[in-house]
Amino acid sequence: FLQTLGVQTLGGTGALSIGAQFLKKCLGRSHFYLSDPHWKAYEIIIMQAGFEKSSCYRYWNAEKQYIDMDGLSEDLSKAEPNSVVLLQACAHNPTGCDPTPEQWAKIASLMKKNRLFPFFDIAYQGLASGDMDKDAETVRYFVDQGFELMCAQSFSKNFGLYGERVGSLTIVSNCAHTMPHIASKMINIAEGNYLVPPLHGSRIVASVLKKPALFQEWQSCVKTMLNRIIAMRSGLKKRLEALKTPGSWDHITSQRGMFCLIGLAPAQIEYLRKKHHVYTLENGRMNVAALTPSNLDHVAWSIHDTVLNAKG
Repeated sequence: FLQTLGVQTLGGTGALSIGAQFLKKCLGRSHFYLSDPHWKAYEIIIMQAGFEKSSCYRYWNAEKQYIDMDGLSEDLSKAEPNSVVLLQACAHNPTGCDPTPEQWAKIASLMKKNRLFPFFDIAYQGLASGDMDKDAETVRYFVDQGFELMCAQSFSKNFGLYGERVGSLTIVSNCAHTMPHIASKMINIAEGNYLVPPLHGSRIVASVLKKPALFQEWQSCVKTMLNRIIAMRSGLKKRLEALKTPGSWDHITSQRGMFCLIGLAPAQIEYLRKKHHVYTLENGRMNVAALTPSNLDHVAWSIHDTVLNAKG
């Protein structure tokens, strides 16, 4: 039977860090695979944990605005056995596009065949679909398929506790007798990094999760947050279409979560920043949660002007 162990961490990044350190120092894993594109901090955390090599598996077809399942499958099928593969459970950062259940099943099959170790990051639970269980179903599917795995979890976004650094690392193993040893190693690694995480934020989370009335209220609050993000996506798309901005903007509303890959070229992103003071990352990732009814018109007009006047 699969056994689980949970470790409180300094946010999701702390979970990623001590998990990666354990995989490297205790299990001798040396090769990590990340999606292309991925959150920039992933590679920093992984390499600082001592991994010797990180590679990317294809994930996103920027031209057609969908998951490159053929490229992803080819890259995972060629991955070195016993490598660690980072998978985002929901609301993929930065693309906002997640595999379908059928695609996840294919990914799981490839990973099992090639003896690859899944390391999930679930930083936006509830902010993809509005349903906590649905946003976690991919992790549970892999567990049901018999995988040993790790899952880094953050409560920064869905609890609004950015400054409190509340996270957890869940380890799933098929060897019950090894769990005490794993726990001991995890404690040693954590002590070498930060000793113990703070109590304040974790007690807030624990209190909400343990009390049915608070839990229900929290779920409702997360849905309210998500609905606002969805409304901002819809508002931006409608404004761009009303302005007759060249191109299709369907991807703004088809993507999920806090972020959107807006689809602008590097030169256009620079133009958008310098002329209109609208800021995205270099890859065009926009924080949809930063949009408000008062700035939507400005952002839409800025993108419209950029598409018309900046070379792609």
